[in-house]
Amino acid sequence: MFTYKHFLYNAQSKIETMLHNVHSKKRWKEIIIEKEDVQWVKDQIKKNGAQNNKVPASVLPDERVLVERIKEKTTKQNRNNVTRTEAYKGVFLKHPELHWAFLAHMVSRNGGWCMTDLKGDLLPYLLNSKEREHLFEFFERINALIFQDAYPQLLLYEESKNQKKNLFHLLPVFHVSAFMRPFWNHFLEKQNSALLTVALIINEQHYIEDRVIQREYFQKYVLQTLKFKGQEAVQLTQVVFPYAISKFPWQSNKYRLAGLIIENFEKINERIEVGKKLYAILFGIEEVYAGACSFAKGHRHTGSRSDYWEYMFSSSEEYMHRSYGKERIIACKLIAGAPLFYSPALTEAWEDKPVEPPDIFEWFKDLSVFDYLQTYSVPTIFDMTSEYCFGINKMELAVLTKGAMKHQDRSN
Repeated sequence: MFTYKHFLYNAQSKIETMLHNVHSKKRWKEIIIEKEDVQWVKDQIKKNGAQNNKVPASVLPDERVLVERIKEKTTKQNRNNVTRTEAYKGVFLKHPELHWAFLAHMVSRNGGWCMTDLKGDLLPYLLNSKEREHLFEFFERINALIFQDAYPQLLLYEESKNQKKNLFHLLPVFHVSAFMRPFWNHFLEKQNSALLTVALIINEQHYIEDRVIQREYFQKYVLQTLKFKGQEAVQLTQVVFPYAISKFPWQSNKYRLAGLIIENFEKINERIEVGKKLYAILFGIEEVYAGACSFAKGHRHTGSRSDYWEYMFSSSEEYMHRSYGKERIIACKLIAGAPLFYSPALTEAWEDKPVEPPDIFEWFKDLSVFDYLQTYSVPTIFDMTSEYCFGINKMELAVLTKGAMKHQDRSN
């Protein structure tokens, strides 16, 4: 149960969060989507219509070689969440104008952390093995399909840039939606990173909508389950970006967490709006962008939460299934003498799962999705550090309460 210590430490943590929100607001900037650019893309879609999604009648020999090379590289890097996440980072480091690649890298890290949480210290006490298996399949399928659709687009841009010619007529070969071709054509010429990023957010969320979210299997075993609908209790839809800080030296942890909670994961408009807000947080706040870049460059993704908070989490097996029947954390402070939380590396937690080919169909039907393409600002509250720690606090107390109830039942 909560005591005065919980409220005291959480109040302190919330004050730190407020200070970061206020301090960083001095260097916020809007994500600008120019109406003229949006209209240009609309005009191209109206002008070319089905041509945007038509496979070229003839592909040159060197283009065939390129297509096969991209397909092979995509398959190789789509092995698991770790390889995908690092592949996104590799693209961004070479082409920093591709903002979406860095956003995808950071969001994909969260996908890996959600997967390994299912084999960590707390969730196995709250979810049975079947529930955890279904959730892993859900996260893995989303992660793999987005990569399979988006990564060839990134590589085709890289090759267009290297060859200094537009190769986006090859997008239909990779079954990329007709929606994306005019955006890539515009980006190759104008380098409008914000417009392309939001277009990719819209595209990828529509791509998984019928292929994953609305699939009967995932509706039945994940999205419509009471435990997923009560997901705030188990933190399944928090997206956090670790970012290095230096402004407030009294803080014990080097990395704070920026991010958001997805309150209605099943709704596509909610996922798109959250994607836009996460982009605004990552690229619209100087402190978060610089700090997240520092973190990403300095820490290869493993899937373990010890990547960012090694003072609280460990991937070492010595902490696996370690019995400790007391509370370990209050707010963001580990209680003296308490063991670290076990957070395994992804490759230790789950075996690679072959990526089944997705259904091939066109999601883009009309121009209504262009309503998402508007200038928008950074959310007022972006620092999630205290909220995240409070969530762990609640999870731990839920586990301890469940254990106490079982012990009482056995005693009776």
